[in-house]
Amino acid sequence: MAKAVTLSDIGKKLNVSTVTVSKALSGQKGVSDELRAEIVKLADEMGYIKKTPAMEGQERNSYHIGVIVAERYLKESQSFYWKIYQEISQRAMGKNCFTILEVITLEAERECQKPILLEEKKVDGFVVIGTFQHKYADKLALVSSVPVVFLDTTVGAENGDFVVSNNLLGGYLMTNYLFDMGHRKIGFVGTRLATPSIDDRFLGYYKSLMEHSIALNEDWLIDDREREFGIVDYQSKFVLPKDMPTAFFCNCDLTAGYMIRKLEEAGYRVPEDISVAGYDNYVNDQLTKVGITTYEINIKDMAKRALHILINKMSNSRYSTGMFMISGKFVERDSVKCIGPKISTLI
Repeated sequence: MAKAVTLSDIGKKLNVSTVTVSKALSGQKGVSDELRAEIVKLADEMGYIKKTPAMEGQERNSYHIGVIVAERYLKESQSFYWKIYQEISQRAMGKNCFTILEVITLEAERECQKPILLEEKKVDGFVVIGTFQHKYADKLALVSSVPVVFLDTTVGAENGDFVVSNNLLGGYLMTNYLFDMGHRKIGFVGTRLATPSIDDRFLGYYKSLMEHSIALNEDWLIDDREREFGIVDYQSKFVLPKDMPTAFFCNCDLTAGYMIRKLEEAGYRVPEDISVAGYDNYVNDQLTKVGITTYEINIKDMAKRALHILINKMSNSRYSTGMFMISGKFVERDSVKCIGPKISTLI
């Protein structure tokens, strides 16, 4: 029996996406009259048979999914996003889909260059991992002719679809934990306005301070990166205050590792002298030998949800979920010391 002609087969012939073919054949907007006529003609010539609702569940569509991430997130010491991409790729294969990774250089982001995957129409939809500059994220939304889902960022298309960790709750719980361990002088490490994730984790930290009637001490707010592109800068950032707190909540484990190194270089011991808590549950053994107490992002559920949304968007252009937040879990290790009566523990 001859193989049934698919939307993907038609799209490849005309070098357009599966979504464009679907829109053309179903009479939806977003396709020029000329291209629509060409697609309909080719579909007839190839013997394409439109599926009925009863046929829809019998076959699983195969899609090519692009994954776009900034180069700065994939450096050797910042490979947390590699884990996210690997999870997406593995789950996509299980759904008969294939992923293509495009790494966006700093120059391409600065000049708002259109991703090659979109320029050459190689994908049916794509996932954007991590935060880009607002103007570049806006560019992606404007030039994309295929569905997009933004993962681990809230910077993207207006009224778009986003999958994020519940960063505010995580920052709040981690700071509460430090209070539970007897700390009252708690600093925050992370450059505000560099990424939405840092801002939300800071807001969680600040909420906890207010609930414990502790005033915000600006001297204990430590920058870890430059603001424009969010590149971590160990040399010029991580400036320690003269009057030290007893604990720091860091916006991510990478920053926590660098902070521990900076403290040790200054003669402090972690956690004997100063406690450090992180976020992500990404531990780089090259940075520190101290196990970092942290808040684990649920990568598996985030990747699963992002793919679910994208696949539904590729098969139905009207599908949208908006913002989807996924909670993580507390992971206790060795970087935090109890300095007073322990009030409670996180589970």
